[in-house]
Amino acid sequence: MNPNEQLIYDFYSAFQARDGGKMVSFYHPNVDFSDAAFGELHGRQATAMWRMLCARGADLKIAFERIHADDKTGSAHWEAWYTFSATGRKVHNVIEATFAFKDGKIIEHRDRFNFWRWAAQALGPLGLLLGWTPYLQGKVRAQALSGLEAFMKKNA
Repeated sequence: MNPNEQLIYDFYSAFQARDGGKMVSFYHPNVDFSDAAFGELHGRQATAMWRMLCARGADLKIAFERIHADDKTGSAHWEAWYTFSATGRKVHNVIEATFAFKDGKIIEHRDRFNFWRWAAQALGPLGLLLGWTPYLQGKVRAQALSGLEAFMKKNA
C-alpha cells in the first residue's frame, strides 16, 4: 500500500471509529470538500463537518473498499448506514470518493452519491417525489449548512 492509499485507509478507519479529530488530522488545512448534501466546504468548514457527523452519528456504521491512490490522486468506495435525525428514517448511502493530495495530506475530497436515492430513504415519499429536483436539493443543502454553522458556533 502506498502512502496515499494508507492515508485514505486511515481516514475511513477513523470514521468507522467515529473519531472526527483523527479524521481531520489527515486533511490539509486548505482542504476543499464537496458532496450533494453540503455542497462546497473549505478548510475549517470541511473539518467541522466530519467532527459533527461523528459526534451526532449515534448508530452510524461505515464500510469502505476499493482504495486506489498514486502520488497525486486517489479514490475509494464507501457506504454509510445511519438514522437521518430530521425524520428518524434509516439510510444506506453508497458513495464514490475521489481525492487529491498535497504535503502528505488530503487537499481535495469529492463524494458522489445518488441524491435522489438518498432523499427517498431520508425523507420518505417527499424525497421519492422531489429528490431529483434542484429545489429539494437546495433545501437539504441549506438545512445541512445551517446545522453545520450551529455546530461550529457551539464547538468553536
